[in-house]
Amino acid sequence: MDATPPLPNTDSPIGVFDSGVGGLSVLRALLERLPGESYLYVADSANCPYGPRGHQEIRRLSEGIARYLIGAGAKAVVVACNTASAAALAHLRATFPQVPFIGMVPAVKPAAQATRSGVVGVLATPATFGGRLYEEVVEQHANGVRVLSVACPGLVERVEEGDLDGPATTALLRQCLTPLLDAGADSIVLGCTHYPFLAPAIRALAGDGVALLEPSAAVARQTARVLAERGLTSPSGAASRSVCATTGDAGHMAAALRRLLGRDGAVRALRWHQGALGQGYDRRQPTQGSEAADP
Repeated sequence: MDATPPLPNTDSPIGVFDSGVGGLSVLRALLERLPGESYLYVADSANCPYGPRGHQEIRRLSEGIARYLIGAGAKAVVVACNTASAAALAHLRATFPQVPFIGMVPAVKPAAQATRSGVVGVLATPATFGGRLYEEVVEQHANGVRVLSVACPGLVERVEEGDLDGPATTALLRQCLTPLLDAGADSIVLGCTHYPFLAPAIRALAGDGVALLEPSAAVARQTARVLAERGLTSPSGAASRSVCATTGDAGHMAAALRRLLGRDGAVRALRWHQGALGQGYDRRQPTQGSEAADP
């Protein structure tokens, strides 16, 4: 039986997780909006990308990470991954009702409000597009607007590898953007938390007349509201610290922190073992079949 997690208080950290380094774009917005808070960020880089995975597997991975964060005392959890939000947000809220979860929703609403051409493009993963959350956002907020959804396999991997504007990345972006631009899209939603790091390269291809929208600032504002409503906001002047952990290579994650956030810091190495995260376990989460075969 799991040990009872510590009760959260105002000094407890905010848990943040993503399949990899993409959620650092959300952590950046959180640090800007809530600089007095402490953060515990988990990158499940051993299982990145989540986009091609089935919803059941994504829910299982997300639950394991959430359980680790809550066990570490997280007072709230930000699901800084559009794919995990689409597949697992409702499941996480039902499984851990005592902890507030803040998820990602593609910025279709502001894009639909901003468009002049009446055409909005959305770049995201297949799992995001396949979730009910995305369908609901389009149904509720895109009335009278044509929404074009383009999956972008390979882009997450380019960001993970640190290639934000090289020839391979530029070729992939051009392939994704061409059908949107040809259709007259003047607003493009970056529906994956990895993609804001590609914004300069996207801007170079799309031009200044196309608006790029992503929800990290809105997620930071919502996190601030949730903490205030629950009396969990860290008191002014409290000491804060940020800890990053990864199921992948700690050195690679430390380099990503420097490259993407301009921050230095030690990275905690985590490992998966039978659906649980800890230190010293196997790095990759086993498939359901291999779990059953374990002694």
